[in-house]
Amino acid sequence: MTHKAGYVNIIGNPNVGKSTLMNTLVGEKLSIITSKAQTTRHRILGIVNEENYQIVFSDTPGIIKPAYELQESMMAFVKSAFEDADILIYMVEIGETELKDEAFFKRIENSPIPILLLLNKIDNSSQEELVEKVTFWQEKLPNAEIIPISAKEKFNIQTVMSRIIELLPESPPFYPKDQLTDKPERFFVNETIREKILMHYKKEVPYAVEIDTEEFKETDKIIHIRSVIMVERDTQKGILIGHKGGALKRIGTEARKDLETFFDKKIFLDLYVKVNKNWRSNQNQLKRFGYKE
Repeated sequence: MTHKAGYVNIIGNPNVGKSTLMNTLVGEKLSIITSKAQTTRHRILGIVNEENYQIVFSDTPGIIKPAYELQESMMAFVKSAFEDADILIYMVEIGETELKDEAFFKRIENSPIPILLLLNKIDNSSQEELVEKVTFWQEKLPNAEIIPISAKEKFNIQTVMSRIIELLPESPPFYPKDQLTDKPERFFVNETIREKILMHYKKEVPYAVEIDTEEFKETDKIIHIRSVIMVERDTQKGILIGHKGGALKRIGTEARKDLETFFDKKIFLDLYVKVNKNWRSNQNQLKRFGYKE
């Protein structure tokens, strides 16, 4: 029996449902999901293994025009997704008509690899609007195969999966067959904490935050975790901690519950907040947090 394997990379504008799609396809919550743009900062791999194939899904940050060093690094992750893709998923939602970066769209137009254009959130549209949008994208991107879906409602997801398996090239697996992702355990701790901050804080605070898990000690019954929340200014530190530490305690409680589900083990989570001035524009800090090589 021949074996298939390939990288299936997901790109699109912010908030079109890329992370929801990958989590659904992989069957695990690997990418955090919130209603805010720029929730995904890294390129995250989710690996689906069966006896005769391996699919390496890749979730990427939403495409934006970079305003500072961190966002430049995020867009570098998107560029890398073009370079190693065997199949490209271009995800759009009902109402969208273009990518936020014309250069990326040109690369899709001229791509020699199979492109699946997934028209997401069709549960929010009428049949008439859906037909109109399918026609629009057929004319705008004739080299793409268009599949209407709802990632949230899992509508047509099996159709997408079946088509991906058909398009996969013959290849041995890239990763061990029991591997789910390329990221270490501490990465998912950091992302879970950051998700709670994105959900509960407004304006600039969530975007000025980075998490550094300094300690991850696992025993048979419990995992002891100590994580530091980095912010850029003293005022942000005060907002995160809240009155008598109440806001930080809420973040810790919600993150701990999710981590106990993820690791299937009791968690002791210790959270601190530190000021790390202008880390988003500091090359050394960006390297430290995995945004640059």
